[in-house]
Amino acid sequence: MSSQPIGIFDSGVGGISVLKHIHALLPHEHLMYVADSKYAPYGNKTPEEIIARCMILADFLMSQNVKALVVACNTATAAAIDKLRETFDIPIIGMEPAVKPAAEASKNGVIGVLATVGTLKSAQFAALLESYGRNVKVVTQGCVGLVECIERGELDAPETKALIRQYTSPLLAEGADTIVLGCTHYPFVKHVIQEVVGEHVTLIETGEAVVKQLKRQLEEKGLLSASKQKAEVHFWTNSKAENVRQVIETLWGKSADIRAL
Repeated sequence: MSSQPIGIFDSGVGGISVLKHIHALLPHEHLMYVADSKYAPYGNKTPEEIIARCMILADFLMSQNVKALVVACNTATAAAIDKLRETFDIPIIGMEPAVKPAAEASKNGVIGVLATVGTLKSAQFAALLESYGRNVKVVTQGCVGLVECIERGELDAPETKALIRQYTSPLLAEGADTIVLGCTHYPFVKHVIQEVVGEHVTLIETGEAVVKQLKRQLEEKGLLSASKQKAEVHFWTNSKAENVRQVIETLWGKSADIRAL
């Protein structure tokens, strides 16, 4: 099984931020990425709707003989990770907002969390706050509309900047010196967020920690690729947008093999 690919999926193109970390740390692993952009964002859907989409995407990737699955979406992880692990007998790695490292990084004990409404409402997020948010003040902000801007590739557009100003303003007003990017789409506008909040505010994302966990699990199960060849990366999307190739290749940083889902 070690030569089989790793499957990664997200509600859209945001999980490409995680894919890039995986490809950097595990360059000999074949990767298959699925963007469910037709149904993005997941943040405004019910847990039942999200579970249904995740099962469809996981079934597709299982049909491609993946050896592990990365749910590169905080909202999908919160809603569906338990169901996925019950159903499929392979390593399944999920995302969670980095409340713990943010609490450790904060100097004044005030951290902000930018996320989708679905993530912030989840039991998983409540448990994170219970575990790691006790000794800090946590200010949360749902970011309606920001995922859609990134899906359209509008990373530096005036509307995107306006939303970021709107959503970071309450966090800064509460004195947050550390902000968690609690959605895999948000690292693609990290430069804009940093510009808006100032260099004195630390931004925390979770992609790297997730990849380390993926590597650990593959090592434990003897599933790491033995190949020394540069691996292939394939993309699938159900997006109807005319500029879908441009968006994916911009976020990926190079030309990409993109197929219709």
